Amino acid sequence: MLRAEATGDGIAAVGRLRPSVTVRASDWRAGEGPTSGDDPPSINESVADSAVGRATALEFPPGRVAVVDREAHRTWELTGDETLPAGTYELQVDSVVEIRVAFTSAARVSKTPERLMLSFPARTPVRVGFTERDDQPPGTITVPRTPEGVATAVSTLSSATLTTTAARSHSRMRRHPPLVEFAEETRIPAEFTRRRTQGDVTITVPPTLQYVFTASSLAHYLDATIELDADAPPTLRTADLERRLDPMPGFQYETAELLRRVFLLDCLVREAVPGSDRLAEHHLLDRLSLDPDAVATAPIGERVEAYLDVPFDLISPDLPEWHLSMYVEPTYDHVRTLPHVISNLPNLFTPDSQPLEGNERLRRSLDDFYRTPADDSARIEPVKPILGPGRAHGWLADGIPIDVFKTLPEAYEHRSKEEKDTQPTSVVAVLNDAEMSSEHDDAADIYRRGTADLDIDVSVREQLSRKELAAVFEADHDFVHYIGHCEENGLQCRDGALSTTTLERSGAETFFLNACGSYYEGINLVRKGSVTGAVTFEKVLDGHAARVGTTFVRLLVNGFSIERALNLARRRIIMGNDYTVVGDGTHKLSGAPETVPLAATIVPEPDGESYRVTFDASSPRITGDVFRLPEPLDGQPRLFGAESEVTLSAAETERFVRRVDMPVIFDGDIQWSTDLVAKIST
Repeated sequence: MLRAEATGDGIAAVGRLRPSVTVRASDWRAGEGPTSGDDPPSINESVADSAVGRATALEFPPGRVAVVDREAHRTWELTGDETLPAGTYELQVDSVVEIRVAFTSAARVSKTPERLMLSFPARTPVRVGFTERDDQPPGTITVPRTPEGVATAVSTLSSATLTTTAARSHSRMRRHPPLVEFAEETRIPAEFTRRRTQGDVTITVPPTLQYVFTASSLAHYLDATIELDADAPPTLRTADLERRLDPMPGFQYETAELLRRVFLLDCLVREAVPGSDRLAEHHLLDRLSLDPDAVATAPIGERVEAYLDVPFDLISPDLPEWHLSMYVEPTYDHVRTLPHVISNLPNLFTPDSQPLEGNERLRRSLDDFYRTPADDSARIEPVKPILGPGRAHGWLADGIPIDVFKTLPEAYEHRSKEEKDTQPTSVVAVLNDAEMSSEHDDAADIYRRGTADLDIDVSVREQLSRKELAAVFEADHDFVHYIGHCEENGLQCRDGALSTTTLERSGAETFFLNACGSYYEGINLVRKGSVTGAVTFEKVLDGHAARVGTTFVRLLVNGFSIERALNLARRRIIMGNDYTVVGDGTHKLSGAPETVPLAATIVPEPDGESYRVTFDASSPRITGDVFRLPEPLDGQPRLFGAESEVTLSAAETERFVRRVDMPVIFDGDIQWSTDLVAKIST
């Protein structure tokens, strides 16, 4: 159990989480204020434990930060320094644990990569609470194994969302939905039914799993009830609106468009509070004649009516592309997985694919350059999925798809069951190919340099036997990076090959099997206990494996999700499609920074004297939040997923790459900003 304990210089969260976290305050005075009127406000959400005291300033470990203005009913992401006028606030810091600080005062919030500081004009009463990271399901509902039962379950999943206002578009307002199990009778805990708006929005569909699945993400966000009617067309209803929807297959694309419209307009009106920093996208509201003050706190049904009554197409191209699309086979076996999937609020489509054409997969015959001299790696026959709109794509269905992460129900179950301990993040790099010592040296150096400021324990192993490699995978590690060969009978060791099917379990939360044709071995690791990992479809060149592997490592330890890290890393080679992700591609390495990291693209302008710099802050797991460009650029908040472009002189660009720490795409390749100084300065 997590508990708050006073220390000599503040309050610490102590428990089984890794590691204990301290909120530092040099002048901390425990206890409440001298009078009851000085008592700090309560914390809105339940916490494991809290402490009350007075301080002039509080210092926190780095992490994602949001501010809740209790009086304006507004929540926003903090990516830079900010001054808060007098009011009642709750500061939310997502670090190794979740930290909540409630206070009534003016305040100054200062943020650097190393720390976060909350300071007050004078010693101020504060309430500091701690809780374990709230990404676990809050409970379980049971329903019959019928389309009606599944519709009832989906209609209840939104009960984990903390508000019905436009603020529900912020990721901090959306908790993990309850789990679903099958039973003869429907049983829904009372706390889930109490939180629902009951009938504000209704989606009527035919009684098939295909319709219920593809409507579930929209229903989840709208807190909608799904009703089944075999004789009625698909329809969206509110108190004063009835909108007929297309039948399949158009239905799934129309629900995706509706979700994006309502969600992004919620984001715009949520941030349009008088006196706050305006979103860079705020001007788009002027084209729609929407009154943010009237809409932001209106019931969901009224907001849907207002949003469908404005010409969204006028501003749609200027808003972010949807962060994630999932292709889920609508089966009863996948109903248990549905709450995990829609917790990320993806588009949901029925999976469809086609065989790859010859020119889409080059049959290489340069055996002298392949990582194995003989064609002994496992044979894999990928297919090309037919994709809908979205930046990232996941596949929960049969087949071996390219350009998407292939996930399994077990991946989500392993993620939700995972328990953290008090040990640092454990990373093991295994070099089982003596000819690839250069990749080993590069990876080890990147691990050690890139994790210097993180609580990460790195171990490098060489030339392991089958028994030794099995022990590595079966032990509890956060990340295992295997560098070697893969044959049809398993991963190569000094005394033969290890098939991951023979493992008792996989304790590797995440992994990278940087070996020829390692796809099936990675799938087996997920089935045995892992959450996700990177694998290859077939042969990869020695140099390619080195470039992709070391770049992937650096991106992971800096907070990128598995899917986004591999998507960026494989830009380093022409045959990037030979790499893919298995398991939950939205997952990221434990112990990595909690903030969503920025990436940039730098392109020389034709004048030869300036550069166009494009920034991208996106995540397949988080949408609806905001970010700010790094100094010295403007600090205006922008929506996640929105690309931001600036033009800088050569001197400004050089200063920029010297002071930031982020991956940069330059001249078609991905490099780290600090490595570009020489190229930019010349």
